[in-house]
Amino acid sequence: MELANALLHVRLHLFVQTFTLCFFPASIWLFIQLLYFLPLDAWLLQGLQIVACMPPPVSSAVILTKSVGGNEAAAIFNSAFGSFLGIAVTPMLLLLFIGSSPNVPFSSIFTQLFLTVVFPLLLGQVVRRCILEYLERRRPPFGTISSCILLLIIYTTFCDTFSHPDSSLAPQSLLAIIIIVLLIQVTFMLLVFFLSTRKSARFSPEDTVAMMFCATHKSLTLGIPMLKIVFSNHPHLSLISIPLLVYHPTQILLGGLLVGSVQRWMQSRQKEWS
Repeated sequence: MELANALLHVRLHLFVQTFTLCFFPASIWLFIQLLYFLPLDAWLLQGLQIVACMPPPVSSAVILTKSVGGNEAAAIFNSAFGSFLGIAVTPMLLLLFIGSSPNVPFSSIFTQLFLTVVFPLLLGQVVRRCILEYLERRRPPFGTISSCILLLIIYTTFCDTFSHPDSSLAPQSLLAIIIIVLLIQVTFMLLVFFLSTRKSARFSPEDTVAMMFCATHKSLTLGIPMLKIVFSNHPHLSLISIPLLVYHPTQILLGGLLVGSVQRWMQSRQKEWS
């Protein structure tokens, strides 16, 4: 019932998807034009633009929204819808903002993304329906398994990055990217917060929580396969992957630190809202 009601919250969906797939990459593109004047690795800055073009994650925004007590149904819908939308939109955004054609044709990109991302998801849903009773009875630790797989993806990508002979990276550049990523996340979360809490916006405190996480988080599990497909055989793939590898754990750590504060704010606003 809650998910069905969330589907009708069109203004919230439009805000989240427009922010994360339009405003976010456009703003980062403008910001990067200023960063080019600093002594930072150009491939890292390109990687930062690639992060901005990525869709929202499937799980982290939902988990944080649920932890705070926000609009979980809206978070689930926007995370799932944004991920599917990103499969089609992100390659085009990369072409627009990176300014060069990918190494493989778009038809091949969409085919590989479908086989790598969409098909396993659809297959999983079919299998789940067939063994639903068994899953409810045994309750396998899928949360732990998915976390371990995600850690393995991060670990193997880091290994690929720093074992590459051309991936020489100055420590100050890596530190600068970490600071920049943190500043971007804090700035955009505050921006979403202020836009969604205006009286004219007419969003509930629970909506604001979902919007803060869904509109500013970026997907690593979709991002890494997308990078490896779109930039296949790219000589600097290892370097342009680093900002995404930094962004994902940073958004989880920052979100975890903010859970208590956001929860207290939401509870105080709920009294005023009611």
